[in-house]
Amino acid sequence: MEFLLEGIRAITVPQLIMYAVGILLIYLAIVKGYEPSLLLPMGFGAILVNLPNSGVLNQTLPGIGDVQGIIEWLFKVGIDASEAFPILLFIGIGAMIDFGPLLSNPVMFLFGAAAQFGIFFTLSAATLLKFNLKDAASIAMIGAADGPTSILVSKLLHSNYIGPIAVAAYSYMALVPLVQPLAIKLVTTKKERLIRMPYNPISVSKRVKIVFPIVVTFIAGLVAPASVALVGFLMFGNLLRECGVLNSLSDTAQNALVNLITLLLGITIAFSMKAEAFVTVNTLLILVLGLVAFIFDTIGGVMFAKLINLFRKQKINPMIGAAGISAFPMSARVVQKMALKEDPTNHLLMHAIGANVSGQIASVVAGGIIIGLISKFI
Repeated sequence: MEFLLEGIRAITVPQLIMYAVGILLIYLAIVKGYEPSLLLPMGFGAILVNLPNSGVLNQTLPGIGDVQGIIEWLFKVGIDASEAFPILLFIGIGAMIDFGPLLSNPVMFLFGAAAQFGIFFTLSAATLLKFNLKDAASIAMIGAADGPTSILVSKLLHSNYIGPIAVAAYSYMALVPLVQPLAIKLVTTKKERLIRMPYNPISVSKRVKIVFPIVVTFIAGLVAPASVALVGFLMFGNLLRECGVLNSLSDTAQNALVNLITLLLGITIAFSMKAEAFVTVNTLLILVLGLVAFIFDTIGGVMFAKLINLFRKQKINPMIGAAGISAFPMSARVVQKMALKEDPTNHLLMHAIGANVSGQIASVVAGGIIIGLISKFI
């Protein structure tokens, strides 16, 4: 029994804290249903990597020598070497998205851009709190409400806080139904939330839907070259969906690929949740700054809608601006639910969906811009 006692005695207080964090993530996934496909493997992975002399990490064993740990190997191959997991996930995300509501109402493109305000606001705030530029930029990307983009940016910029950033990004995505209504009500009046918007979509041809992802890739690649991997794989997934000749591959991307990569990404990112790096004051600051970024993204979108209304005869319900974040389709559903609560006959879902898919594009472009800008200063 001595070996068992040695293992127990080797557990540190920070590791105990990480066990609690892991159990909390598992609880939120199973009991609350918050992003279970990611929070559950992340939570279980946090426990695995913090066990004393854990076999999921590289170690040297007496009489055996060096042994490769599976989670550390997955991290090096799937994230560290090529950022493969978060990028491949975008193929499945792109295959899930129908850009029809956006293309039929192009003004919604503006809300995707406006709702990235929190990223740049938080970048400044994190810098003032003495985070270095690469860490501040990575933390700010939590505001994109896009977990894969947050992970990719923090990895490319070699941030010291990939684990806390991933936890914050996915946790706040799961908390969209709780956080966004509070932020929206903070900057809108009941009269504004009651604004009705007729939905008269323009017919979008199949040809336009096929050309759209190709054109977006060219534009994003020329404006923000660093975003090509993000935007390109997102648009490739969408092209699989819209081309009409690869339906089986589109279905595979939407289901099998997304589920497999999400599972691997969740448990692999736990490598960055080792106690010595995660249990710090800065982790708490990152969680707070992530919430600030998320709230200000929402407020930025709403305030932009109110600004546009100063020049429009047909008013836009400002809540539509809040759907410009990347959390698809949760944010659009939040706007619809709030509209129906104010007026059971006011349906804003299709407008909100248009803004929401615009946010998908805008978040990955913002990630590319951040990478391009920050790389010039570090």
